[in-house]
Amino acid sequence: MNLSREDFASLVAVALDELPPAFREKLDNVDVVVEDWADPVTMRQARAVHPAQVLGFYRGVPQTRRTHNYGLVLPDKITLYRRAILLRCRTLDDARRLTAHVLRHEIAHHFGIDDARLRELGAY
Repeated sequence: MNLSREDFASLVAVALDELPPAFREKLDNVDVVVEDWADPVTMRQARAVHPAQVLGFYRGVPQTRRTHNYGLVLPDKITLYRRAILLRCRTLDDARRLTAHVLRHEIAHHFGIDDARLRELGAY
């Protein structure tokens, strides 16, 4: 499946809008961006051998690790990798569902939930 960057960004915007307000309110210092593929540094951090393996990535300080000294910092960043996501999709509905899933997964990292706990919760 192929979607332009603009159309894919629209899917991301809809997925963000569909989050419960309690979660959206906690994302005030988080940038969500779209890139085509993960770069080599991100691939190493994700322990991936091919960019198609990385659908999204969170960079920042999870809310559970912030102390009273947290302030005057750059926004956290959630990156969604358009081409890696779309490789797994046949239809626009598939792309909507997977984009929303990856976004929620990365937001979970922002809230301090690691991959092991996400597996326990059945979120994979």
